[in-house]
Amino acid sequence: MRISATIITLNEERNVRRVCESLRGVADEVIVLDSLSQDETRRLALEFTPHVFTHPFESYSDQKNLAASKASHPWILSIDADECLSEELRQSILKLKSSNASLEVAAYCFPRLANYLGGWIRHSGWYPDYKARLYDRNRARWVGEYVHESLVVDGPVGQLSGNLLHYTVSSISDHIARLNRYTTLAARYAASEGKKFSLFNCMAIPPLTFLKAYLLQRGFLDGWRGLCIAVFASWYVFLKQIKLWEITSSKSGQADSN
Repeated sequence: MRISATIITLNEERNVRRVCESLRGVADEVIVLDSLSQDETRRLALEFTPHVFTHPFESYSDQKNLAASKASHPWILSIDADECLSEELRQSILKLKSSNASLEVAAYCFPRLANYLGGWIRHSGWYPDYKARLYDRNRARWVGEYVHESLVVDGPVGQLSGNLLHYTVSSISDHIARLNRYTTLAARYAASEGKKFSLFNCMAIPPLTFLKAYLLQRGFLDGWRGLCIAVFASWYVFLKQIKLWEITSSKSGQADSN
């Protein structure tokens, strides 16, 4: 088995070295597809691989499929720029490469462990968060518009040990910025699906979301970070609904004026 690792990037100069370093000795080639970064991302990526391409961002699924299409090998290890392989996961993949892997398996998944505000999160609904990221591109592809992409696999999915490390939010300001970006994308997608603003969802779902993350999913065991995660999760639901109202109201106003 030979593996092409694919990374999609946008202003990831802080992370791109770490992810590329973790792929040394595991990936037979590394493909970086950059979405017009304004920082040093492309220059830093070129220190590790000559296969650095540029394409304007359309959607996460489109970018990941395009990156996979540029690979030389059928087996793809799709990894985000703010992720990296743990040593245990590296060894699991190397063992798989050296064995006669079953051709029936179309993809492999492994748990993802998030580092949030400098600490590892093992509750709050964030772990183990299994992700299918190693796959045969002839039997799997990314689907989904806007923000929620997923891998659709035509065949059995195996499981590997070892965590995919996710260096997610590094500061409260970073989390607020991400929340604003993702809720905008989510609201646009909801509007494109014909969904309407719901006052009930705006009022009732946020507190229920907080209780689910903090109590049912034991976010309190993650300390003050778990509290932040629960609060931001409830805020996400609220902002998505308000932005959906803003988008649909604007479209309704345009229609009325016509």
